[in-house]
Amino acid sequence: MGESVLRKENISDAVIRRLPRYYRQLSELRARGITRVSSLSLGREMGITASQIRQDFSCFGEFGQQGYGYHVRELCEEIGRILGVDRNHHLILVGVGHLGHALLQNFPFGKCGFTVDAAFDVAPGVIGATVNGVTVRGMGDMEAWLGKNPVDVVVLTIPREVAQSVADRLVSLGVRGFWNFTNVELSSANPEVKFENIHFADSLLTLSYRIAND
Repeated sequence: MGESVLRKENISDAVIRRLPRYYRQLSELRARGITRVSSLSLGREMGITASQIRQDFSCFGEFGQQGYGYHVRELCEEIGRILGVDRNHHLILVGVGHLGHALLQNFPFGKCGFTVDAAFDVAPGVIGATVNGVTVRGMGDMEAWLGKNPVDVVVLTIPREVAQSVADRLVSLGVRGFWNFTNVELSSANPEVKFENIHFADSLLTLSYRIAND
């Protein structure tokens, strides 16, 4: 397998969004005990053409061998490194309502390379609780806590009405990454700040379109 060479300026958002799919599929192949895979067979499992797979991988270097295909474990680990799974990012969650609680309780942050250090909320009945080993703190403690415990990402599961103001507050505290479930598009004047805005309705409406236009 060739060494990855990341050419950031040439990588489209579409390619970046396919990388987690490749990582997930290759992880499943590893779990099934499959040691090698061709771009054709990988594409069939994912609904992607073999040429698209080869084109995507070429953005990061030369992988695989002609006549052999890809070594599943090595390719999975390499894509994991490209995605930063091996970097042990640190995050906090802000808003421990139904969705926030469910994420803390059930989402496999560790498998994605993230450690959940703390959670924050404004509700007195929630502050002081522990969810899946994570302590919930009051929002008033956030500045002091982040001053001692810098994080890479904040998961936002708070009401949309306060989403931008809370995000601005966190940006001023040095946060540069947001996984945003507030159902509002967040932004920052700082180009170093990155938002991944999640809209559940978009996914459901995509399904609605496919059903309606079958």
